[in-house]
Amino acid sequence: MNDPVVLVLVAILPSLVVFLTAFYSIRHFLGARTAERNAEHLAGMRIDDRKQVLPLRLQAYERLTLFLERIQPGPLVLRIHRASMDARDLQSALSSTIREEFEHNVTQQIYVSDRAWQKVKQAKEETIRLVNMSFEQVGDGASGGDLSRKVFENVARLTHAPSQEGIVALKDEVRRLF
Repeated sequence: MNDPVVLVLVAILPSLVVFLTAFYSIRHFLGARTAERNAEHLAGMRIDDRKQVLPLRLQAYERLTLFLERIQPGPLVLRIHRASMDARDLQSALSSTIREEFEHNVTQQIYVSDRAWQKVKQAKEETIRLVNMSFEQVGDGASGGDLSRKVFENVARLTHAPSQEGIVALKDEVRRLF
């Protein structure tokens, strides 16, 4: 037992075990702390993202609701019709206005659900279809006033305006946000 190598090992081995234990304990603690900080950072980023995205989403719902209100056939006809227009001019102006307003708001789809966006597109298509159907019913030689009356008559026969389902879908989604 007087061998110098054995004496050195007996002296160094416990120190080495204590060192390795301390090293791995500190490494584990620092790794856990780093993971915790990363998780807090990501959570903070998500909260910041939500704070920034929520106003954009609400604005999208507002803009799409405004779009749906603006393409309702009655107010649309009153806004677009001019005394000098014949039926074809009025039909063209109504369809163009609906498409232009839609194109102006098309980017809002990234902030709403696919279901809500489909309802918005459906309202646009049904409104254009209503205008075109009314035009076909009055004929090409009719006046703008005749087409206006026919649009109002056809809307009166509907159980709901084409835009109403879209507005209801948008309102439902906004309610679910809060």
